[in-house]
Amino acid sequence: MHWVIVTLPLAVIGLVVGWAASRALSRARRPAPVPVWCGPATGALWGATGLLAAQGVLPGWWLPVPLAAAAFAVPLAVADLRYRRLPDVLTLPAYAVALAAVGSAAASGPGPPLALAALVGGAVTLACHGAVHALAPGSLGPGDVKLSGSLGVLSTAAGWPTLVVSLVLASLFTAVLGAAAALAGTRRWRDGVPHGPGLLAATVLGVSLPGEVVRVGS
Repeated sequence: MHWVIVTLPLAVIGLVVGWAASRALSRARRPAPVPVWCGPATGALWGATGLLAAQGVLPGWWLPVPLAAAAFAVPLAVADLRYRRLPDVLTLPAYAVALAAVGSAAASGPGPPLALAALVGGAVTLACHGAVHALAPGSLGPGDVKLSGSLGVLSTAAGWPTLVVSLVLASLFTAVLGAAAALAGTRRWRDGVPHGPGLLAATVLGVSLPGEVVRVGS
């Protein structure tokens, strides 16, 4: 029953976090309301992360990183799918959440090298996405650029291979989404296919099953 002690509280806290993030989107200067189920979906992600830790798949010191990645993932992904926007009300606080999570993991685990690598990775990711946006604004919006830095911090904390794989998976997800929209004949994303959902999903997956971290923690 040890897994229940870990999983259930995290699921409840995650639900509250998801609900608060959804409320923030609804009350933003440019509101982007999302469905009520975004709260329970966030709780499910947090609960699943706790289960991985309880089963020994993730070392305990690493737990803050996947929780941070999942904190705003569902509300932001749904907002991007619905409105083709990633509001500042969540993308900017995500930096503080990511830095706090990586700092906590570094302090309890490998130490300063992890935090330093994460900072460099976040800066590189932000710069690369900024360059793509400058060259081809239709492919990436400003919200994608703002979001990329915080997610880059989290992915690189798991290792540079995780960052690379996450970016590749995000691009593949976006391509599949665009192909599906084209086949369905929808005009919902005439200004470009949203890249945020793929970036968020790939990051959550990457930091939830990070091989390098498991080896370090074992």
